[in-house]
Amino acid sequence: MTYPEALEFISKQGRFAMKLGTERTRALLDRIGAPDRGLKGALIAGTNGKGSTGVCLTSILRAAGHSVGFMPKPHLISYTERVELNGRPISEADFAATLESLLPAFDAIASEMGPATEFEMLTVLALDYLAPRIDTLVCEVGLGGRLDATNALDLGVSVITNVDLDHQKYLGNTILEIAREKAAIIKPGDRVVTGCRGEALDVVEGRAAEVGAPVWRLGREIVLDSEPLGWDGHRMRVSGPGFEHRDLHLALVGDYQPENAALAVAAAHLIDDIDDDAVRSGLAAARWPGRMQVIEEHPRVILDGGHNPAAMVKSGAALRRLIGDERLVAVFAMLSERDPVQLLDALRTLRPDAVVFTEAASAHGHVIEPEVLDELYGAGGSVARPAAAALERAKQLAGPDGDVLVCGSLYLVGEILALKD
Repeated sequence: MTYPEALEFISKQGRFAMKLGTERTRALLDRIGAPDRGLKGALIAGTNGKGSTGVCLTSILRAAGHSVGFMPKPHLISYTERVELNGRPISEADFAATLESLLPAFDAIASEMGPATEFEMLTVLALDYLAPRIDTLVCEVGLGGRLDATNALDLGVSVITNVDLDHQKYLGNTILEIAREKAAIIKPGDRVVTGCRGEALDVVEGRAAEVGAPVWRLGREIVLDSEPLGWDGHRMRVSGPGFEHRDLHLALVGDYQPENAALAVAAAHLIDDIDDDAVRSGLAAARWPGRMQVIEEHPRVILDGGHNPAAMVKSGAALRRLIGDERLVAVFAMLSERDPVQLLDALRTLRPDAVVFTEAASAHGHVIEPEVLDELYGAGGSVARPAAAALERAKQLAGPDGDVLVCGSLYLVGEILALKD
């Protein structure tokens, strides 16, 4: 099996198809010898910040000498990014070979329980490849928590970054409903780290009490102080039960990133006895492409993959604090599974001087046509295809002293990032 053949096979049911539930994932893992049993690490859920928290945690654990598997979602450029071993994506050859070796198990379980989805196959492939090579796993939940394929795993530490409205079609229409879905990753005997507040925190605490899982909460057990350093990131101090780290440097931009990093520091201490040097060097080395990432200057071109209203409002506010009243032009695309009215309202909070609407070719068939977005947005919008042409128009509109923000869809961000490779 070649890599293109493997990629076609694993996505044959459609990138956006899903069957919620963990039973088939658990059956597949058990069929191949339960490679996840005994693995320690963290399962990370939340509306926003999962990837940033995961990359910070992975970097700290690697600095502490661990061999670490990381399962982020989704990818930006290559599908192989979804299976990382010590900071490097699985090779195309290993991806194809691992998938091919799993075909008998997929066939056997399909005859009993129906065919596996793309995300179930990916979860099993990642565990089959990573488990013999690692001692610690960091896994980002794909959708919600309770019924996500990754919830078949029990890694000992559950991280829930925050809860906001997103994926209401699957998770519910209120914060309480969505929080219950995410809190369901907490299993008996786990230890919990969370940045949730308000009624979402009440749900997390209730679930943790139900299964006997102690909770560390940001702002209570976990104390964070941070100082913004502009485009250079942040200086931080993080303390918690039995640990304190001062004068840490975090290169990730956006004033919401220190909270993600603090959750990662706390989770690292629950996974292992982490020393100050590992926390310091791990955070300093953490990089997360496509999240407030500057890829060009004059004009400054910024990529941000925030693709729900809460994320866009947060990143937009952070960006405006960085650029002040500089001219801002947005390049925007979005998937059809999201509400365009809500996302365009979030886009308006950035106060862009102009918006160029486009589409991501890799999400073809699952996008809202840019002409529809342009009509909904009103004055200040225009349309350009393909994404590369939209970027060039936005740069012209911004001028050499302005800023261009590529946003709305991780597929769009990945497509623009690939142009620079």
